Amino acid sequence: MGKLRVAAVGLGWVCLNRHLPVMDRLDDYSVTGVIDRRPGRAELVAKQRKYRRYATAEQLADVQWLDEVDAVTIATPPMAHAALIGEALALNKHVLTEKPFTMTVQEGRKLAAEAANSNLCLAIVHNFQFARSTKDLLNDITAGKLGRLTAINAIQLGNPRRRLPHWYNELPFGLFYDESPHLLYLLRCLAGDIEPRRVLIIRHPDGFNTPSQIDAFFNCSGGIPATLRCNFDSPISEWYVMAFGERALGVIDIFRDIYILLPNDGIHNSASVLRTSLSATVQHWWQHLTSGIPHLTGSLFYGNEDIFRRFAAAIHGDAKALAPIDSANALAVLELQHKIIDCAQDAI
Repeated sequence: MGKLRVAAVGLGWVCLNRHLPVMDRLDDYSVTGVIDRRPGRAELVAKQRKYRRYATAEQLADVQWLDEVDAVTIATPPMAHAALIGEALALNKHVLTEKPFTMTVQEGRKLAAEAANSNLCLAIVHNFQFARSTKDLLNDITAGKLGRLTAINAIQLGNPRRRLPHWYNELPFGLFYDESPHLLYLLRCLAGDIEPRRVLIIRHPDGFNTPSQIDAFFNCSGGIPATLRCNFDSPISEWYVMAFGERALGVIDIFRDIYILLPNDGIHNSASVLRTSLSATVQHWWQHLTSGIPHLTGSLFYGNEDIFRRFAAAIHGDAKALAPIDSANALAVLELQHKIIDCAQDAI
């Protein structure tokens, strides 16, 4: 089948470091051109990456060459997602958008219906479910290495001094709205459908939209408890997902793309404590080689390769390829975000 011709919209960090490098590496894609609202940005990127087309525009109607593309990828600030997705669908283009899907559930439902009615693919970049570390955990769960699962916990520590988009505090609950989709779709991937049962927040002392801390507790279709804890005033930035089993604990270190399996330590005597320490240390540093080298060379894409392969395969007729990243999954995570915000209670 021919290469998928794509226009990339929104030339921020994610697009430049994930979307464009992945598409340039895959045989499925031909990036026709790039679009950004900032003067000169699209022209610069197009020349650097040797793309034929570029445009400075805030809406797709102002781009003269879109008849040359089959699909649009969107990596703009979330506030622009809904309008751009709607424009692209109206122009009969398939769409792959960054998370969060849209700003309201109503917008998301409307766009999902429009895509379905037009027989167009509408997909979301929920990439960490395809990262090597997540795949390793899922394989171990399937193989029974963890035994019966007893709980799933997701933990997000965020340092406010790290590289952050300038617009994040305009969002509902600020940084939570931008970043929580990753943790939520990973919880759904491991625990099944989840529904917030209780949400406690500690508001930021300076009145920012981003709370200092959020603790969410979920009911799960899989019958096991799941929790999400976010601390946005942390001195370090770390994201973890932990799957607790009767036989072992599986831990995903999301930022490093490292997976560690720790066996049940039984009576927790000196020998078992030492065994846990040695096992964790060896696994951690060995995977620093397998993940660290690609990270240093700019080729660690945290599952984005799978996202783009699936998107192209779906457009070429493989309906099953889109299932984990389709509009239904985008909507499910979007609805979870708004339920969490709506039912949040002050912890103190």
